[in-house]
Amino acid sequence: MHYLVQTLTVLLWTSVTLHPPSSHVGRGFTKALPQNIQHLMKGYNKYLRPFFEREPVEVGMSLDIASIDTISEINMDYTATIFLRQRWQDERLLLMGNRSLSVDGRLVEMLWVPDTFIVDSKKSFLHDITVDNRLIRIFPNGTVLYALRITATVACNMDLTKYPMDRQTCALQLESWGYNTDDMVFYWTRGNDSVRGLDSLKLAQYTVEKFYTSVSEAVYETGHYPKLVVFFELQRNVLYFILETYIPSILLVVLSWISFWISQSSVPARICIGMTTVLTMTTLMMGSRTSLPTGNCSIKAIDVYLGICFSFIFGALVEYAVAHFYTLQQPTLFEIQRELQKESDETSAAPPSAQAESSNTSSGLRNGHTTAEPKNKEPAGTRISGTTRITKLACGFISNPHHIDNYSRLAFPLSFIAINFLYWAYYLYV
Repeated sequence: MHYLVQTLTVLLWTSVTLHPPSSHVGRGFTKALPQNIQHLMKGYNKYLRPFFEREPVEVGMSLDIASIDTISEINMDYTATIFLRQRWQDERLLLMGNRSLSVDGRLVEMLWVPDTFIVDSKKSFLHDITVDNRLIRIFPNGTVLYALRITATVACNMDLTKYPMDRQTCALQLESWGYNTDDMVFYWTRGNDSVRGLDSLKLAQYTVEKFYTSVSEAVYETGHYPKLVVFFELQRNVLYFILETYIPSILLVVLSWISFWISQSSVPARICIGMTTVLTMTTLMMGSRTSLPTGNCSIKAIDVYLGICFSFIFGALVEYAVAHFYTLQQPTLFEIQRELQKESDETSAAPPSAQAESSNTSSGLRNGHTTAEPKNKEPAGTRISGTTRITKLACGFISNPHHIDNYSRLAFPLSFIAINFLYWAYYLYV
C-alpha cells in the first residue's frame, strides 16, 4: 500500500511538471489573439526590458489627479485617486500599418511593464470594477501606452506650528523599484503640464495654491534609481476655524468682562459668570484638539490663542477675588481712620499751660535763654512711631475697592485688543 502511494505521487508530480496548467491557459489565450498579436508575442520575453544590455529605456509619465479624498493631520497623510499613464518604446512590438492597437488590459501579463511604485505609500489598490482599470495601447513604432487607475494613501509630513493658518507642501513621488539609472530613465512627458486636475480640485479645508514637478534620482545603498516628483502646496481655509473656534472664544472673553459691571456684593452672580466661562473655555480648548495628533507636543497657533483667551477669563475671575478681599478689609480701614482722628483730637485738645510753656520756650529761645524741658512730657519718638505704624498699615490697603473694577473695565479690553493685533500680525505675515 505504501509503495502504491509513492507511485501515484511520482506520477502526479511528473504530470504537473511536464504539463503545467498555466502553460495550457497561456497557450490557449495566445491562440485566441489575432494573428498580428500572435506574431508580436512570438519569441517575446516579458522578463527582459526593451533595449536589454544596451541604452536605458526611457519611460515618460503623466498623471491626472481625479480627487483628493481626505487629508489627515492625525495620521499626516492624504488619500488620492490618480490616473497614471506610462509611455515607453519597445522595439519588439513594431506593428504593420499606421493604426495603433488597443488591447485588453489583461494582456499586460504578457508584456514587460516598468516596475514603478509610489514612494511613502501606506496603502494603495488598483480599481477593478467592473474589470481591472488598466489600458494597453501599442503604436506602430513600438511605443506602448500603459494607463491605470490607482487610489493611494501617501504620507505627508506636516508642520502644524501655524495651524490653522498653516500652509502644507505634500508630494507624490514615483520611483523604479529594481531598475537603476543605467537601465531606466524617467521623465515628465509635458513638464508641469504632465500633471492635471489639481487646479480644479475642490477640497473641504484646503485650497491648492500651486504645484510643480521635478526630475531627480533616489540614492540608496543598492544604487541610483530614477525618480519623478510632483509637489503641491495646500493653503488651509481659516474661515471655518474663525467661525468654529476664534469667535466663540472671543465672545467668552467678552462675557467674562460683564462681571466688572456687576456689584461686588452680588457674589453668586459674579462667581457664576467666572466659573461658567472658565469651564466653557476649557471644553472649547479640548474640542479644538480632536482633529490633531495627540503625540505632537509642538505648540500650535490655535493653542496660543486659546491660551490667551483662557488667561483673560481666568484673570477676570481672579480680579473679583482681589476686589472682594479688599472689600472685606474696609472696616479695618475705618478703624485706622478713627484712630488717626483720635490722635489728632488729642493733640489739638492739649492744656493751656502746655501751650503757655510752649510760648515761653519760644520767647526764651528768641532772647538767647533756654528753658528746662518738663519732666512729664511724652517723648516725641513715641507718638511719631505710633503714627508711622498706622500709616504703614494703611498703605497695605486700597482706599476704594470699587476702583479695581473701574480700572479693569478699561485695562482688560485694551490689553486683549493689543495682544490680538500682535497675534494676527505674527501668524499671518511672519
